[in-house]
Amino acid sequence: MWKEDKIEIEWIIVKSLPNLVFEVQLPEEFWWRIINWYLSWKMRINFIKLIEWDKVLVELSPYDLTKGRIIFRKK
Repeated sequence: MWKEDKIEIEWIIVKSLPNLVFEVQLPEEFWWRIINWYLSWKMRINFIKLIEWDKVLVELSPYDLTKGRIIFRKK
């Protein structure tokens, strides 16, 4: 998949779940509101910790809108 095919959105972590899975609330223009997201490989390797109400940059595929990953933590 090409990098241009990704959709990137900045939003907020609502809830932390086991196994580094998070619930992220998305903006109003999307028909789904809360989706489970997992950490990207680089964030796991560098031990970047996330807590609730952190702003994160999330990435999802236009082909499957039910899955996504967290790629960056905003300060």
